[in-house]
Amino acid sequence: MAAPKHKFQMYKKLQAETQQIYAEAKKAAETLNMPSELKGAIGLTGAISGCPAPLREDLEKVIQTESKKVVPLGYYVDQIREIVKDVYGDEYDAAPVSTCEAGLWVSIDSLMTPPMQGRGDNYRTRYILPMERHIHHHGGYGRPFPPKYKDILADRGSTSGELGFSGKRQNNLDTVYVPLEGAEYPVHGIKYHPVPLLKNVKVKESLEAMRTAAQRNETLLSGFSSLGYDTPGYGYGDRDSDGTPNLSKGIAKLAKEYNVPYVIDNAWGLPLVGTSIKKIGADVMIYSIDKAPSFPHGGLIIGKEDAMVPIRRALGLHGNRYGTTGSYGKAAYVTFDPGKESLSGMVAALKLLRDNPKNVTKTVDDLYEVVVAEFAKIDPRIKSFFKIIKSYNSCAVEINYEESWKSGKLGIPIFSIEDMYAGSNLLQDGCSQMGIIPTISYDANIFISPGLGTSDNQGQLVQERAQMVVRGLVMLMEIICAHSGMYEQ
Repeated sequence: MAAPKHKFQMYKKLQAETQQIYAEAKKAAETLNMPSELKGAIGLTGAISGCPAPLREDLEKVIQTESKKVVPLGYYVDQIREIVKDVYGDEYDAAPVSTCEAGLWVSIDSLMTPPMQGRGDNYRTRYILPMERHIHHHGGYGRPFPPKYKDILADRGSTSGELGFSGKRQNNLDTVYVPLEGAEYPVHGIKYHPVPLLKNVKVKESLEAMRTAAQRNETLLSGFSSLGYDTPGYGYGDRDSDGTPNLSKGIAKLAKEYNVPYVIDNAWGLPLVGTSIKKIGADVMIYSIDKAPSFPHGGLIIGKEDAMVPIRRALGLHGNRYGTTGSYGKAAYVTFDPGKESLSGMVAALKLLRDNPKNVTKTVDDLYEVVVAEFAKIDPRIKSFFKIIKSYNSCAVEINYEESWKSGKLGIPIFSIEDMYAGSNLLQDGCSQMGIIPTISYDANIFISPGLGTSDNQGQLVQERAQMVVRGLVMLMEIICAHSGMYEQ
């Protein structure tokens, strides 16, 4: 069969052969000898909020015990603050929230939007962030600028009407997107949209581009934002001797120079263990606690004390009129308040990360060995294209294959985030056909983490189960590549 002449034709071919691909994936899955009780209950990550991993037994016991006690919620909040200060120092503070997105919302509104009160019309403000993945999260709170990006939330997310992503936009706030130097933004996928390929980001040149954007928007500038990840596939592979991403450190210096806050979305990050807010020099870093495999649901904001005062005030956590350093009161964002079980579980999880981080990082080491071993068995024609990186920050293993397109020929199919939302991401939906719950696998980048049927009750990796699901992913990639026409070139 003749190879597709252009890449859009490759994706049309894959679309036409989708059902055949799924049929072959189901047949291949039979060779995994997956027990029937695991089908649809085991997956490539336990860090997806829509299908989180079961709780670790030790954390579950703490939550059960605390749920029977009569304890003011402020007691747990103060414990969280104490743990954070133990690790980062007394100049840092914390605030628990219901989700990471809640943390982003209150942080950006508290620190970056113009004041609503006062005579006359409100002025406008703008915050700057790099063109990276997941910008519909931390980059979704303002109107996109330049105007050519006006539909970027439709391209990078799912705009479900007026109350969808566009409904997050704050009054008189704009978001300035800055393409990263060395990155590429080609169009790929069955849902044919631009995808960010970030493995070869040039940090120095990218920071200069962000400086130029800051200069152009200086009179409106109210802050910077970015992800807090530490892997090449997300654009943060250039790190200092401590493992801190130099791109993040550079943005922090820019923010300090302009006297505006730097808010980091580290949703898929481990507090206290992963990327350090202190080493970066950022003002605020936000986490999704349940992104860590087998941890309880909830979000956490960690930041410098001066930045945390307005955030905690907006949450109703900062002292009431009678004068305390912490209290529970009504405020604009009291709706983001987590419950007792979430708070007590968060305390237990943070104590674990502070006192015994290897209990979590060892699982990453074990998973990395499994992924490397299984991808070593993949079809030799594509084996060299995969770069595998370990991330303690995300408690995950990254698999990147964007280099497969460097030769000018058709490479391994890349699916867009629009494919994920549209049900046309064959890597993700193909896993479902095999009885494997998928992970994030778009933009030529895949994150695998333990927890969903691949860990025991103590959070440790069950090697044979991890091998099973990773082997399933390998077989699916081989099937998709065979149908893409890339071998016929």
